[in-house]
Amino acid sequence: MHESPQNDVEQTTDADLALRPLAAAGDPVRLADAYAYPPGGPWLRANMIASVDGAAARDDRAGGLGNETDRRLLSLLRGLADVVIVGAGTVRAEGYGPVRPGPGGWEKLRADRPPVPPLAIVSRRLDLDLDAPVFTDADPAARTILLTTRTAPPGRVRAAAERAEVIVAGEDRLDFAAAVAELVARGHERLLCEGGPRVLAQVVATGVLDEMCLTVSPMLLSGGAFRILNGPAVPVPPRLRLAAAYQDDEDFLFLRYVRRR
Repeated sequence: MHESPQNDVEQTTDADLALRPLAAAGDPVRLADAYAYPPGGPWLRANMIASVDGAAARDDRAGGLGNETDRRLLSLLRGLADVVIVGAGTVRAEGYGPVRPGPGGWEKLRADRPPVPPLAIVSRRLDLDLDAPVFTDADPAARTILLTTRTAPPGRVRAAAERAEVIVAGEDRLDFAAAVAELVARGHERLLCEGGPRVLAQVVATGVLDEMCLTVSPMLLSGGAFRILNGPAVPVPPRLRLAAAYQDDEDFLFLRYVRRR
C-alpha cells in the first residue's frame, strides 16, 4: 500500500501533480545514436528485462519476457559494446553461444574494432563445458574471456586457458572493480553486462555500474521469479537519473537510467 499523506502538511490535488508523457510511440528514434556510449573513458552499462510486477524471467528464462523490439535492442547494445559480461548461470540457462552480428551486420557500429565483441563469462569455479560452442566457435579476434577467482581449481584454470583468456580477480568472490580494470586495460572501455541477477547485484554493490537499460515487459507473472538484482541489500542504494524513455507498438517500455554524479 502507498503511505497516506500527513494531515499537517499542505495537501495537493490530483490536478496539481506534474507528470511528463513519454515521447509518442510513432516518433522515430535512431537508436544507435540514442544508445551511443558517452565519450571520456570506461563506461559499464547493464541491460535487463523485467515484467511489470518485477519478475526477471519467465519459465526460468529472461528471453521469455521479450519481443522482437527487445531482441533488436539487445543486438544493438552488443554491437556498440567492446565486451559483453555475463554470468555462467545465465550462459547455461539462456543457451549462450558466441556473440553474432545482428540483422544487417555491425560494420558501421564497430568501425576499426573486431567484428563482434567477446563474451566475458563470470565463473568462480570454472565449472563450464569448455567444449561448448561459446568457446570453440568464438571469433579468433574476439576470444571468449573467463573472469574467475584465485580459489578456482588450478586444473580447471589450466584447462580453461586452452579455450579462453582467463582473468583472475578476487579471492573467493570475483572482485568486479579489479575485473573491470583488467578488461579496460585490454582496450574494452565500452562494457555491457547482461546479468544474470546475481552477477548484476554484485556489480551494483561494487559501485562500478554507470548505466541501467531496463525493458519493462507488459506482463504480470506473480510466482517466485528473481528481480533483476538478486543479492544482499545495498547499504547505500545508488541514485539513478532517467536519461531516456521509449516505447513500441506492443506497449513495451525501454528505459535508460544513468548514475547521478
